Amino acid sequence: MRISRAAEDEVAAEADPAAECPIQLLPQDVLHNVLGRLPLYQALACRPVSRLFLDALSSPPFLSSLPSLRLLVLRHPRAASSPHPSLHAFDPSFRRWIRLPLSFLPFPSASPVTASPSLLYLWVDSVPFPHSIDPASKSQTKSLVVCNPLSGSYRLLPPLGSAWSRNGTVIAGPGGSVVIITELAALSYAPCPDRWLKFPLSLPSKPRSPIMMAGSVFALCDVGALWRSRWKLFSCGIADLGRAHGWAPIERHEWGDVFDIFKRPRLLAGAGGRQLLMIGGLRSSFVLDAPCSTVLIIRLDLETMEWDEAGTMPLEMYRCFGGGFSSPLEVVAAGADAAGANNKVKVFGGDGKVWFSGKKMRGKLAMWEEGVGKSDGGLWSWVDSIPECPEGMYRGFLFDAGFTSTP
Repeated sequence: MRISRAAEDEVAAEADPAAECPIQLLPQDVLHNVLGRLPLYQALACRPVSRLFLDALSSPPFLSSLPSLRLLVLRHPRAASSPHPSLHAFDPSFRRWIRLPLSFLPFPSASPVTASPSLLYLWVDSVPFPHSIDPASKSQTKSLVVCNPLSGSYRLLPPLGSAWSRNGTVIAGPGGSVVIITELAALSYAPCPDRWLKFPLSLPSKPRSPIMMAGSVFALCDVGALWRSRWKLFSCGIADLGRAHGWAPIERHEWGDVFDIFKRPRLLAGAGGRQLLMIGGLRSSFVLDAPCSTVLIIRLDLETMEWDEAGTMPLEMYRCFGGGFSSPLEVVAAGADAAGANNKVKVFGGDGKVWFSGKKMRGKLAMWEEGVGKSDGGLWSWVDSIPECPEGMYRGFLFDAGFTSTP
């Protein structure tokens, strides 16, 4: 029995109820225009809706046009293998936690360290190669893996000795470039010619919290004595890392003792890419081993080279970390015990957002968001419900999840 074309269409419509939906009749460019107005995570959530949506949301040109999703990726304080490895990430725009799957990586364990737009960098155990930069440590080689967790693609960088993974700070640069900085040397990597270059460091001490922004690497160095720290700011152009005098101190007479008021300061990038944030404990006095009264954030404008106060952690919030004194009399009364009672606070973030973790802060982080004007002290808040880790010192970094780059 022959079935008419109209009857075939009717049977097809009954088999696929979504075929009657008007959105199924839209041209692909119009459909992309509609889906392109959604946030990235909502657009990806539409993939299972129908075959039409799956095809539309699998087009590389369309995916690369979607705005990236700014996330805070946590580095778990206890590295552990898992049958379904993933990373916990916090979305500050919607204040919710999400998972980034890593099951596509063929390595037993991976430790995330930094990120560039759309790309994550992780340390993994690797098989030794003849061209390893450290032949003496071929039995314990480490490699950086660069991956896009949304597309499930990855690439293995040339291997290194395990000492670089233990002692080095990894900084991701533009165009797939990577810099690893240790106390005595720095490594630089570029996709072409796909190899590491080693340079000596001409710095007075081990660089602290190096960051890359505005085409340069900035770092703090302790130039003080063994019994008292004295911090100084240094910078080096990315192209000058291999030069003998590439690093230079950044000093201004009008800055005065701006570095002396901090205890264990750290650097982070401010909003807009032209401001440098320095965060650290505010010394209650200049006495040796004086306790901190709170956490202070100051901001350096790289164009005017002027510092201004960006924010101060509220006293009631700082007390949750195990510190804080409401008056100088409390500091004197606490005496030497107060100096030992101050717990370390881990600081991480970037682009005008700073997160704080501490041993006494179980399952939550303190968060600061940079204000609009110079007189605005920013917004302080708590981030609760950290998944699967009720205690421990957290670390993390910013990651712009998206499809703008591939390994």
